[in-house]
Amino acid sequence: MFTGLIEDLGTVRSLQTGGGSGRIAIATALPMDQIALGDSIAVNGVCLTVIEFGGGQFSADVSAESLSRTVLGELRPGQRVNLERALRLSDRLGGHLVSGHVDGLGVVAERYQDRNAVRFTIEVAPALQRYLVEKGAVAIDGISLTVNSVTAQQFSVAVIPHSLAKTTLQERRVGSRVNIETDLLGKYVERLLRPATERDQEGPLTLDMLAKHGFL
Repeated sequence: MFTGLIEDLGTVRSLQTGGGSGRIAIATALPMDQIALGDSIAVNGVCLTVIEFGGGQFSADVSAESLSRTVLGELRPGQRVNLERALRLSDRLGGHLVSGHVDGLGVVAERYQDRNAVRFTIEVAPALQRYLVEKGAVAIDGISLTVNSVTAQQFSVAVIPHSLAKTTLQERRVGSRVNIETDLLGKYVERLLRPATERDQEGPLTLDMLAKHGFL
């Protein structure tokens, strides 16, 4: 679990893809003595597991699912990425609860100066739009932001100078594709409020199902 508050701007050293999966190496200023094998680090909002680290960089495997659902596969050596280590229970939750599981992609439709902030308008598919509400939370490339407005196919956010300077949003222009994670709580609420007839079609959780998946 993450907060959407970016800790460091890392730099892609390499990205190797093949057979539908990949491996990425990222240079970072994060302290190596505070990283361990198996740690979770969000890279542009995608939760990845550290498999190697040292010498100011870490490596992680990227699954076929992550390559197909995110923009990680478009990264090239030298590009910067947003990095955040997993939340500790003792940390302040300064952003919002972010799982690091990207729901889909958005495209920057507008970018313009709005007084002291830069406003971004993001176009997303209806499947994501349904979870966006005015003054709710959204993670764009792993950055926790407040939704300012919502229309049929777009939403907007205002990014203050500090957030712009400390994240990759400073590099995003009209046409840029970004990772979108909608509010975690909203998805669970929708699931629970789904009509009982729809839930019944999925069938109850049985002992046979638990055994099949190795829980018994």
